Amino acid sequence: MQTLYFKFSGSPESVQIFETVGMEPWGRFASGIVEFIAGLLLLVPGLSWLGALLGLSIITVALLLHITVLGFEVMGDGGALFYLATTVFISCCAILWIRRAELSTSVKKWLS
Repeated sequence: MQTLYFKFSGSPESVQIFETVGMEPWGRFASGIVEFIAGLLLLVPGLSWLGALLGLSIITVALLLHITVLGFEVMGDGGALFYLATTVFISCCAILWIRRAELSTSVKKWLS
């Protein structure tokens, strides 16, 4: 949720990233909305696994874009955005592991 300000305010870094991947401005706004939803879900007891799953999905795409299109360094940041994305990826995986019982119960309910 920390990056939402930059996405919604049109900071030069965010605009440049989404222009590079051909998704400016709608991709920037859409990803910001989905990230906001993921962040809220992380704060809701019983739904944090869903927020982590959504966050993991978003950040996997971001990491893949860094690896394939953007590069590890964006606008001279020394790789900070890539490292932050990696931290979010690991954190979402940890939350999913911690909340695996809730995830399993919810999936069983949806499948039955």
